[in-house]
Amino acid sequence: MHPAQDGLPQPITSHEALDDLDNLDSSGNINEIPFNVFIGHNLGHRVFTMSIPFRQFFELSDVANDREAGPVAQRPLDANHARNLAKYMLRGLVSAAMLRRSIQGKEGSVAFETILDSLGNQPYFSLQPIVCNIRNVPYGGNGDGGIRGLRLQTDRGETAAFRVFLSERHILWVVDGQHRRAAAEMVMSFLQVVRQTGKYPGKAPVLFPDKGREVTSEEMKVWNETFEAARSYATLTIEVHLGLDIAQERQLFHDLNKLGKKINSSLALQFDSSNPVTQFIKSNIVADGFVQISDSEVRDWAQDTGQLPMKDVVAITSLAFLNKSNASGATPAVVEPRYEIVQRLWSQIAEIQSFGSPRAKEQTVAAQPVILKALAKLTFDLNFSNRRPDNGAVQFDQLLDKIEDVDFSHSNPVWRFYELSDEERDEFGLSGLLQWLPSSEGSANRDIGSFQSGLMRFGAKHNDIFPILGDMIRWQVGLPSRHSHIEVGLDGLL
Repeated sequence: MHPAQDGLPQPITSHEALDDLDNLDSSGNINEIPFNVFIGHNLGHRVFTMSIPFRQFFELSDVANDREAGPVAQRPLDANHARNLAKYMLRGLVSAAMLRRSIQGKEGSVAFETILDSLGNQPYFSLQPIVCNIRNVPYGGNGDGGIRGLRLQTDRGETAAFRVFLSERHILWVVDGQHRRAAAEMVMSFLQVVRQTGKYPGKAPVLFPDKGREVTSEEMKVWNETFEAARSYATLTIEVHLGLDIAQERQLFHDLNKLGKKINSSLALQFDSSNPVTQFIKSNIVADGFVQISDSEVRDWAQDTGQLPMKDVVAITSLAFLNKSNASGATPAVVEPRYEIVQRLWSQIAEIQSFGSPRAKEQTVAAQPVILKALAKLTFDLNFSNRRPDNGAVQFDQLLDKIEDVDFSHSNPVWRFYELSDEERDEFGLSGLLQWLPSSEGSANRDIGSFQSGLMRFGAKHNDIFPILGDMIRWQVGLPSRHSHIEVGLDGLL
């Protein structure tokens, strides 16, 4: 398939001696670093598979996404994605350091457990292999300018692996994994700052919740052992292609990133045990029977089983905890103190008539996630917002007490407020609701849905709709308007 020379697969060469300075320069034997590799043939093309210490990968690699530096074979770096990966990697390295302590027979450390809990623990950590290319070697060529290598054999003469020597000119050009590379740099920078200054960074890279705080002596032991794990024990797996040109790198990048099938969002969230919001949902909401989870969304309401897609449950719960519709960035330090309040919300939601029953969407608007997002937003605003009212806890208790009195039927004219004429609003006793709703001035979206064939179907633009639905619920349970300082009693509103 590929030619061999001196019993070694090309482009590995076995130069044991160098005759002159020209050979030294062409072979690049200055500052060589040995690596043990396995040689494979990915769809017939020779590749190395190798492991590199976490800390060392950034130094040996580069990314072709700078137009001024040369041909581009990569997309621009997404710094936010890299930062989220860095947080994951830091958790993984702390976990690796704990594993190493266990292997060495050391006693358990409370500081390790506390830090890992603050970062967010999970059952297992791993990174997929990073795909790279060494450009300046022959592509199945004759060995000139190749990588110096030796065959490693067992006592029985079987080839166990190859030892190759990478020099400074053998750059690992990242084809798939530039965000992992950038994240690894952030992690090492964080560890260096923490170990050198004795404080948690107050600016980038911020990978730990306690910005600017002094590091305790017990915590410093954790970070020192984590750094040691990054230097030696924790490795990254690299698949190295050999001698690809720019066109081939670009094709490989396309194939690796476009031919895969994206995982279903709800299924991915069900499998995820790392985020404290998803942990809460599984251990509290689902385990207590407040809601049943599905992998996919049912479009035909006649086929509705009463289950909610996991992605919607995460969005609703994240709004209650964090005031945003996704769980990214959630930490145990923020989420865990709020468990009781959010669990009370879901407990009350489960009591809404027809919620969770077969064909629930046909029987109650509360089965539509946007209504639950409205309740979640009220929960956050009354309990956790920096602008929560002084009596927010009292108002939240009132909200939960009165949820069972809210008419969540499709026929409730409140949901059709923007479709009704002034005369119809007077007829249904809804004139006062206008003071609870956002001003009609400007270009804000007021198309919250439509009432057809006896069913109220809310629109798809949930971020525009759920704050308005929250205002409608405020009015129905007798809470003050968020748009004025009007104080009202419950009489006449329900």
